[in-house]
Amino acid sequence: MKRLFVLRHAKSSWDDPNLSDFERPLNKRGTNTAPFMGKLMAEKGLIPEFILSSPAERAKQTAELVKKSAEIDADIGFERKIYEAGLDSLLKTVSNLSDEFQSVMIVGHNWGFEELVQALTGKHERMPTAALAVIDFPVESWTQTETGAGELVEILRPREQKLS
Repeated sequence: MKRLFVLRHAKSSWDDPNLSDFERPLNKRGTNTAPFMGKLMAEKGLIPEFILSSPAERAKQTAELVKKSAEIDADIGFERKIYEAGLDSLLKTVSNLSDEFQSVMIVGHNWGFEELVQALTGKHERMPTAALAVIDFPVESWTQTETGAGELVEILRPREQKLS
């Protein structure tokens, strides 16, 4: 079985008009919410073996803050194709994941992430900032993660969650 964690980046800042979209960092709410989601993941035992993130600053910061607060002992890789990716590109990214990992978290952006969750599970779910979708696939290889093959195990949205 393979498990995919789909994490949308936390809330980003629009304070500096001189920054490109790619360079925008997290805002204060984002720097609080990302660690909250990491703690929630740890509490629920939702720990990936590898993290693959968009290299955009807000996604990178989200991945690093979640990893630290969840105490995830996994490497973070960066994939430019996740930034501004459409559904086809995201599906290809998932199918190309290394089979050495049973569970991988991808960190990136909407609208692509909502489309990805829907394509993989057949369920439309809102993915506000810092939302996490957990999808299981009854397959041996990531190459078998085709549309409709995944089961949405859980969706965690920050505003709907509380730590125990």
